[in-house]
Amino acid sequence: MGKLDGRVALITGGGRGMGRAHAVAMAREGADVVICDIDFQVDGIPYPMNSPDDLAETAALVRATGQQCVARVADVREFDELEDVANAAVAELGRLDILVANAGTFAAGSIVDLEVRQWATVVDTVLTGVFNAVKAVAPHLMAQRSGRIIATASGMGRHGTAQMSAYTAAKWGVIGLAKSAAKELGPYGITVNVLNPGMVDTPIIRNDHLRRLWNPELEDPTDADVDRKVLELGLHHMPISVLPPEDVAAAAVFLASDDARYISGGTLEVGAGYAANYT
Repeated sequence: MGKLDGRVALITGGGRGMGRAHAVAMAREGADVVICDIDFQVDGIPYPMNSPDDLAETAALVRATGQQCVARVADVREFDELEDVANAAVAELGRLDILVANAGTFAAGSIVDLEVRQWATVVDTVLTGVFNAVKAVAPHLMAQRSGRIIATASGMGRHGTAQMSAYTAAKWGVIGLAKSAAKELGPYGITVNVLNPGMVDTPIIRNDHLRRLWNPELEDPTDADVDRKVLELGLHHMPISVLPPEDVAAAAVFLASDDARYISGGTLEVGAGYAANYT
């Protein structure tokens, strides 16, 4: 018996990284899974984004658990595309119970140097993308008077961060959006919560742009240099530099399960002590 037997989970940004970990973890607990992600490089984003093969790989991993998987290409910045994904989930799998609004991106730079289009891309993906996902899925959950919504914010959504104004502002906004949604949807038996991860071992962290951003003094920085800098700066207060995405996925499974049926409007910090940096 799995914690999510008989349920259907929709995960945005499911092509790789934390989205893939969420999809596999929920499938292992008995859920059928719907994943969506983009399949192109967005202008102004300084690291390689999802490839056409990533969704297929996640879908194969989900199906290897014995659960069904529906994979769709969709851009979370476009409400109509997410509405189509939600409708496809119900049409193909019969119901929809869980939303993990996980898709995200970043572009770094000072407020003076960050391009307006980069700001717009980050905010539209990270914050508006969550709004679009919740808006698309909520009618299905309201109709059955039950459901779980889990949005991914960040430890950086709880404090100011130089060079990351768009990301920080958008993630902070996700928390406010989720708390508002918890008030609106609670009467329908729907919980809404936020995951606040610390630094997680995903392609957003493991790329040449971020290596150089964190280590401008080095000619050819490596992932090990990023790991060292995370520990030096005291972002995590446990002896780990970046978290396995599976640990964040375990928290998502908990919030999606009956064990968390009366937890709503809150944030769950999964950051190896990152939460000790803010109130």
